[in-house]
Amino acid sequence: MADVAYARHFNIPPGRLGEVAAALGAQGGITVAVADPDLASRRSPGARGNISVRTALTRALRGTGTEAVFYDGATVRIVRQRATPPPPPRSTRPAPAKIPDIQPLPDILVTASKQNIPLDTYPGSVKFVEFNSGWIASNAAGGTAAITKLLPTLGATNLGPARNKLFIRGIADSSFNGPTQATVGQYLGDVRLNYNAPDPNLNLYDMKHIEVLVGPQGTLYGASSLGGVIRLVPNAPDIDNASATASAGISSTRFGGVGGDGAAMINLPVIDGRIAVRFVTFVTHEAGYIDDPSRGLRNINSTTSYGQRMTWRFEDILGLTVDLGIATHNTATGDGQYTLRGDEPLTRSNSISQPFKNTYYLGYLTARRMLGKAELVSTTSVVRHDLRSVFDASGHDGSTSPAQFEENNNITLFSHETRVSGGGKKTPWVAGASLIYNASALSRTLGKPDAPVQITGVVNYQAEAALFGQFSRPILSTLTGTVGGRLTYARSVGNLLDNPMDKSNEPFSNELRFSGTLGLDWHPPGSFSAFVHYQQGYRAGGLAVAPSGSALESRKFAADDLSMSEIGLRLGNREKDRLSVRAAFFFADWNHIQADLIDNSGLPYTANIGSGRIYGLDGEIIWRLSSALTLTAAAFLNDSDLYAPEAEFATPGEQTLPNIARDGIRLVAGWRRNIAPGVTLSSEASVRYIGKSRLGVGPLLDIPQGDYTVGDVGARIDFGRFGLSLDVTNISDIRANSFAFGNPFSLARRDQMTPLRPRTIRLGINAQF
Repeated sequence: MADVAYARHFNIPPGRLGEVAAALGAQGGITVAVADPDLASRRSPGARGNISVRTALTRALRGTGTEAVFYDGATVRIVRQRATPPPPPRSTRPAPAKIPDIQPLPDILVTASKQNIPLDTYPGSVKFVEFNSGWIASNAAGGTAAITKLLPTLGATNLGPARNKLFIRGIADSSFNGPTQATVGQYLGDVRLNYNAPDPNLNLYDMKHIEVLVGPQGTLYGASSLGGVIRLVPNAPDIDNASATASAGISSTRFGGVGGDGAAMINLPVIDGRIAVRFVTFVTHEAGYIDDPSRGLRNINSTTSYGQRMTWRFEDILGLTVDLGIATHNTATGDGQYTLRGDEPLTRSNSISQPFKNTYYLGYLTARRMLGKAELVSTTSVVRHDLRSVFDASGHDGSTSPAQFEENNNITLFSHETRVSGGGKKTPWVAGASLIYNASALSRTLGKPDAPVQITGVVNYQAEAALFGQFSRPILSTLTGTVGGRLTYARSVGNLLDNPMDKSNEPFSNELRFSGTLGLDWHPPGSFSAFVHYQQGYRAGGLAVAPSGSALESRKFAADDLSMSEIGLRLGNREKDRLSVRAAFFFADWNHIQADLIDNSGLPYTANIGSGRIYGLDGEIIWRLSSALTLTAAAFLNDSDLYAPEAEFATPGEQTLPNIARDGIRLVAGWRRNIAPGVTLSSEASVRYIGKSRLGVGPLLDIPQGDYTVGDVGARIDFGRFGLSLDVTNISDIRANSFAFGNPFSLARRDQMTPLRPRTIRLGINAQF
């Protein structure tokens, strides 16, 4: 049965109603009949956009004097519009109870799969989080950090907003930022956000949902997806209706300052049914909570971020639906958010400030159209990403005079992909080609704050061209197979910035790689199903600055590759059933792991650290006790081992991979009830446990972190178009070390820790217009 409530892409120009109805039926996967020749000859305005079948029919029948009659979910007959009957006479007798029109819930499609596979038949692990306006209003300013609180298998460092590395399911290479490609690919819709940079921490305001695909995703996404993919899906411009939303909040952090956030969205149809623009703007100030007594400063680690997103949608441009957009996000932090053991709580003394700035600009164009029953999607984007970090390097040369280390990373990323997909729900397929070019220039200075000296930097150019394809088809009535592959040609070129003629290592690298995937989904009758999945991925090598004291000024790091096998099960439907369970066991084999590291002097460098294995188990249980109360439990277990370390990273005993806890759990109780007509009260309480982990590999970085429990609570009251919220994070004001790093030049003392943000209370208001 076709799902008439789920959004599909329609591109049907105006024309005779009979022809429009036939096209609508083909693109919507239903049967639409117009038996009356007079009605079939009437002029229809057509239908365009990512809309449901019902909405498409409403648009196509506008002004035709006809209406649609549904015989079932897949058969529609167009008939002459019936006259509206006069209202019945008033009666004192009670009216019979109205039977509600119950519609089946739409299937959730994993659009990040590029095959549009339903969530409950996708042969692999995927996390799907749909946002409501209340959650967005309270949490959008937190960006990716807010998402990590929802998903235990999604981890991150805690160096600070817009400077963190993300990890999925324990695929963690190191805790530091450098020239290696990210292990997690990040996307805004179909647009690639990163390649070898930290998380830009985009504001989540006006986002529709997110999809987290467990990696490696080498077949569909190529490099920078060893751990998986995070896909942020924003709300699309509405070409028919004007709307606006706004949100504002004020917060107070214990022992810290006052913060605030604001965001707004406006959607305007420029030409009804043809052109619309959607604009989002936001600003956030996160209060600092660390003091510097030596300089007489308070709340030194405050952060301010601001930005915009704007998307223009054009319908029927030579038969195409075109989205043209830009996004900017700027983040500035006054100082590091770490402290030192032995000092007074939430204090740290430094000779100089250690600010950070992240400037992110994105421009993109996406075009799509229907090719019969298949869909063509082509996306081109350009990213400019500039990062500036300053660290207090006093004492690095044995003196007591103040010294400053500054690192600037200027990144340009060009990305293009064109793909065609089709086949419907039973036999989905996708085929496409992609091009990527990434240039990263890393420059560094070290010395007196007023007279820094340029030291060795490096520039890397990486280009990739790939062909990929994946398809699924039934093998038996209850068994569906999936197979796919990606052939990639990658070229890497690296040079030292201050010595472009350096030949200490051959700076060129050309590679031809194949990444494959195999999957089976077993769906017997009933609510139970299972899958097995095998995936491959890799990252190209590059050139990096060698550690200080090395005879070479540069060092080439080799490509690494990862393969993962998993077995998963599903019980119940998360949207329909009172109880649903998801669980998966996985094994990953990771060879020649690339890692960004810190040497004994405090300077960053990059190397291959060896090969490792990861065993893990993750799962989720959702239990709807009643229509008002839902309990959720999500947890993971992770056992990693660097079983074949390179000689310089070898230590006695077993070494785990960095930054990922051996275990973690999140428990949530959510309650929601209508307390009066048009008034809804809701609340949520959550507890998260983050287990023990280590900062890195090797003797220098074998520093413990994690092992803490934190709780959050929140409540909302919604009055139709307006809502009020009160949220308390870290309600018990837990002091714990979330990340054992803040400054590379004092790391060897092993006394750094990044405390959790103290208890913070936020009062918010949001509105829809």
